[in-house]
Amino acid sequence: MLEITGDFTKTVADIDGALFVNDNFDIIKREISANGHSAVLYYIDGFVKGGELQKLLMFLVGLDDLGDGKPGAAKRFASLHLPDVEVDITSDGGDIIRGVLGGCCLMVSDGFAGEAAVIDLRSYPSRDTQDAENDRVMRGARDGFVETLIFNTALIRRRIRDTRLRMHYVCIGSRSRTDVVVAYIDGIADDKFVDKLKKQLADIKVEALPLGHQSLMESMFRRGWYNPLPRVRLTERPDATAAHLLEGGVAVLCDTSPEAMLLPTSFFDFLQETNDFYFPPFTGSYLRIIRTFVFVSTIFITPVWYMLFRMGDALPAWLSFIVPADTGELPVIVQIYLTEFALDVLKLASLTTPSTMSNSLSIIGGLLLGDFAVQTGWLIPEVIFYMAFTAISNFTQSNYELGYAFKYFRMGLLALVFFFGPWGLLVGVALILALLVFMRGICGKSYLYPLIPFDPSALARLFLRVRKKEK
Repeated sequence: MLEITGDFTKTVADIDGALFVNDNFDIIKREISANGHSAVLYYIDGFVKGGELQKLLMFLVGLDDLGDGKPGAAKRFASLHLPDVEVDITSDGGDIIRGVLGGCCLMVSDGFAGEAAVIDLRSYPSRDTQDAENDRVMRGARDGFVETLIFNTALIRRRIRDTRLRMHYVCIGSRSRTDVVVAYIDGIADDKFVDKLKKQLADIKVEALPLGHQSLMESMFRRGWYNPLPRVRLTERPDATAAHLLEGGVAVLCDTSPEAMLLPTSFFDFLQETNDFYFPPFTGSYLRIIRTFVFVSTIFITPVWYMLFRMGDALPAWLSFIVPADTGELPVIVQIYLTEFALDVLKLASLTTPSTMSNSLSIIGGLLLGDFAVQTGWLIPEVIFYMAFTAISNFTQSNYELGYAFKYFRMGLLALVFFFGPWGLLVGVALILALLVFMRGICGKSYLYPLIPFDPSALARLFLRVRKKEK
């Protein structure tokens, strides 16, 4: 373990060994001297502001001394000569290594009396804030989260200028040392939930979070990996995050991830969109009700149609159009499953296709495959119609995990209808409802709140966009 002592030569040698300076080209060791005193600066190339560092070096070289060698010398030096930057004086080897690897500049001197100065001159590589790609709005703000944590917290504080807004810092990962922040408003958020969440994050024992929020979520949910339903709502929008905090929620931000986790999360939260709040309340309520109805119907439209198709002659005359005159060369159930898989193939192809060609590939590929499939007898038009409606309806909400969860439910209902008929559909619906009822989110919160436990006012607000009350 690295220790900072009064022996300057030994301290420099220990730091060289701890940081493996000779083995890493991007870890810079800069030696300076002033009036017979010596100092060494350590920093990672690319993490430090070049202009600020150059000014600091020119200033340090012009000083008469680099510390008087007496107890508290490092703190006095920082107070007198480093007034405009954030400086942490420490002798803890772990804090020093984490500071350098986190992008700070480390300064040790023969006059610091066994301490070191960790100078914050960080400038992480980052892109400019821009419109959220996966959560676009017709009206409203065009700034979105980026991969730099400090920028994301600033975007939230710009919208909530309240001293009660808390940004609790947690470092996760024995190797990655990833910065994670829990944001909430003290006095509005549930204190018990916040405490449980902080404890859960502190108890995570992993080496790294290479995939940001995804790695964090998998570390928080060790059990129930087979459950396809998403437990966390993600957003790239700081305005949606600020609104969630003002409503008493909690947001978790992870460095290197351009998203915020909004907690606690229930099933109904995924049916809301930011666009709802940028329209008048009546229009926003209409859009929300339509979205909920259409999206939920994606589970049942093909299983119900297939069930009615199997009933055949038992249907009344006014439902005779359900049964197609020509059922094609393949069984209808096989046609439906083939179309489900074909839609996923088109999605995968569009994801790996250059952006200038992806839209054309999806449209042309779908038209050509559908036309040829009908001509060759593989598919019938009714199957293509119902599956096209299902595919389009899936895009009424932006959460991919929820879309795939509904897809798995739909395919399961189809299999139950195939084997057991109408009774299979009833059993499948009962199983889905049981999964939703007994599912728990983070820290044991109900997944069906405000339906379970029942909160009528909160449930009404989920479907009806009311005007904000004055205070």
